Amino acid sequence: MTQATATQSYTPTFTKLVSKEGGIEYPLEARYVCEETFSPLEVAYDYESIRRQVSREKIQAGPNSIWRYRAFLPVATDNVIDVGTGMTPLVKSNRLARRLGLKNLYIKNDAVNMPTLSFKDRVVSVALSRARELGFTTVSCASTGNLANSTAALAAYAGLDCCVFIPADLEAGKILGTLIYNPTVMAVKGNYDQVNRLCSEVGNTYDWGFVNINLRPYYSEGSKTLGFEVAEQLGWKLPDHIVAPLASGSLYTKIYKGFQEFIKVGLVEDKTVRFSGAQAEGCSPIAQAFKEGRDFVTPVKPNTIAKSIAIGNPADGVYAMNIAKKTGGYIESVNDAEIIAGMKLLAETEGIFTETAGGTTIAVLQKLVEAGKIDPEETTVVYITGNGLKTQEAVQGYIGEPLLIEPKLESFERALERSRTLERLEWQQVSV
Repeated sequence: MTQATATQSYTPTFTKLVSKEGGIEYPLEARYVCEETFSPLEVAYDYESIRRQVSREKIQAGPNSIWRYRAFLPVATDNVIDVGTGMTPLVKSNRLARRLGLKNLYIKNDAVNMPTLSFKDRVVSVALSRARELGFTTVSCASTGNLANSTAALAAYAGLDCCVFIPADLEAGKILGTLIYNPTVMAVKGNYDQVNRLCSEVGNTYDWGFVNINLRPYYSEGSKTLGFEVAEQLGWKLPDHIVAPLASGSLYTKIYKGFQEFIKVGLVEDKTVRFSGAQAEGCSPIAQAFKEGRDFVTPVKPNTIAKSIAIGNPADGVYAMNIAKKTGGYIESVNDAEIIAGMKLLAETEGIFTETAGGTTIAVLQKLVEAGKIDPEETTVVYITGNGLKTQEAVQGYIGEPLLIEPKLESFERALERSRTLERLEWQQVSV
């Protein structure tokens, strides 16, 4: 494959791929695992070059998207896919913070990210931009839903052929949210890990760009922008504590890398940020390993409503666990009932409808607070990574029904009184 050429308005800063174990170097090709250590590969950069090219002022003058951090991303040309992805709100929480007893709580709300309402738009924008440079004309992914949505949407925008693979039992909203972009959708009778294994075989047979397989080193770098944006939105300061969902562990580790890169080039002051992670009990291999003090993660078979983070064999699990340990953070898990309660809590306090991954994160946040593991004075950022409209099935039957009335005032008033009586009874039960 030959790399596409274009007029460059800046000097590319990414230099090579490096294995996480052993530091073995590879050229900037479509590959994702070290042939000697079998560890993941990640992108290395020339930070002196980045330092010369960036400043707070230049970043703020850039596009209102992830591409304002262009110098930190592995794309060589001007031919980037920019549909306004990123720069999502960092919401200062008031009502949820009071409910939990926190004073400085922020919500990074990627439930409104463009174009498909999840953080996956960030990683796919980077992956497909790099895919075009590497000469791919067909792109693909193994997905629990959000990634399929994003890959299909951005492939349509970029004019790339697209074939995505999903578990057959995904939520209807996520399946429809992929089909609308007219890709080829393969619904596999199996869980995500089985889907991923199949995709590895397909990738070895067809010359396709799999965003989270052979393009994974480039793809995962997009998650760093969740760290960059939080630092910029906090006034070029790092938070004290973050809580983020854990699936493969990639998002978590890349937020950490993003903070470290900003420190390295002098955009923010150095400090230790505590990293805490959230998993669903029905798929919590990283949380289990953390609690047991192990230095390895044992794969599990997923069984949870939080399907978007149900990865039983997390590729970056050990690295995520190490970050939690060295920063003084925690990794916790919550059950499905607590996940639903977390979704409801965020919605009724802050007006944010998140999917099950967000419910997991909010429930773990609450669990950490109740255990005294979050200082009320800390600046804490909780990451919400997807929109609740995609997983409506999770809360059906748990949030009540509309009051059916006749088109008459007296019918309305009777229903209103019944509603208020029910609210008083529920409040009394809570108070007891």
